[in-house]
Amino acid sequence: MVKLSNKQARQFLLLKHGLLGEYKFHMKKGALDFIRQTGCIQFDPVDICGKNTELTLQSRVDGFSKNMLNELLYKERKLFDYPDKNLSIIPVEDWPYFERYRKMSRDNLKKYPEIINSFKQVISYIKDNGTICSSDINIKGDSYWQSAIHWSAGNKMSRSVLEQMYSTGELIIHHKKGTRKYYDLSLRHIPEKFLNAPEPLPVEFDHMKWRVLRRIGAAGLMWNRSSDAWLYIQGLNGDTRNKIFKSLIDEKKIMEVNVDGVRDMLYCKKEDINLIDLIFMKTEFEQRCEFIAPLDCFLWDRKLIKALFNFEYTWEIYTPPEKRVYGVYVLPVLIGDKFIGRIEPVCERKTKTLNVKNIWYENDIKQTKKIISLIKNRVIKFAAFNECNNIIGF
Repeated sequence: MVKLSNKQARQFLLLKHGLLGEYKFHMKKGALDFIRQTGCIQFDPVDICGKNTELTLQSRVDGFSKNMLNELLYKERKLFDYPDKNLSIIPVEDWPYFERYRKMSRDNLKKYPEIINSFKQVISYIKDNGTICSSDINIKGDSYWQSAIHWSAGNKMSRSVLEQMYSTGELIIHHKKGTRKYYDLSLRHIPEKFLNAPEPLPVEFDHMKWRVLRRIGAAGLMWNRSSDAWLYIQGLNGDTRNKIFKSLIDEKKIMEVNVDGVRDMLYCKKEDINLIDLIFMKTEFEQRCEFIAPLDCFLWDRKLIKALFNFEYTWEIYTPPEKRVYGVYVLPVLIGDKFIGRIEPVCERKTKTLNVKNIWYENDIKQTKKIISLIKNRVIKFAAFNECNNIIGF
């Protein structure tokens, strides 16, 4: 067991995520390295000032631009879209580990013969015309259906068929135009060694253990309690989670971390011991200002963030306007090892303007020249990330 102060725990987490000190992730390779470290980054289509996946990477990857992620996904095929922690982007080498969910979707599909009957029509269209979106093909009827990974109600049949074929793994997302998805046959893009590989962990307990370990690595530090960080790990309940943690400890894959002021024991991957050694040797690190994505893996457990950083964050995009405390799309602002407030940037694409609608500072934060300068420099970089030439409101 390792014992850390609250400050050391914060530093450990931030170093793990590449959010403290000098950048450890650089350019497109750095983006891929970070996604491989976390296992997945969560996708959301809302684009106020960058999509969640892009925002996650811009805070960690020096020199990151949005086209880099697009190239990794849809040109180089080193990543693919599929549900993991909700909708996610995943390294292609993890394709075999999700075969059990594709199989569940195939088995579930037997309940919907009207969808199965349309598969040949879709495949024929793709072979003749290339990629396909739901408006390219006319499949009669409306459909309510539920797959092993998500559900759909009242969709046009064409969309239901395409999403079901995506669920079963016959199709992958070839590219996107805005929020519209274009599909192609998986066998054209997923390398053979992954496409038809047997499921690596056929025993359910072993598979859940792999996913729990992966989530611990993604978050950096986790506790053994109910958490949004475990979402979409099917079958994971409290008893199973206890057994998994015990097994991971016995196998020396995770280690216990006792943090001052935190009642529950925390856990990190054993391989991260080098970061703990670093914070014992070095007490201060270069301060950076970063804007953190709403669904960032760093924030997956909001209660843990509250316990370590004394910072409460709620994504208010789905909160009724009259009940919002801050704004529609607000990002936490991190400086050094503290959350100093939150910012609401809006990208006005027609005029290529980044509008900083508001900045809210935490009550204990003094607006020093250094803090304002760090935020200003980050706003300038954030505008460039969004391809904005103008900045207003700051």
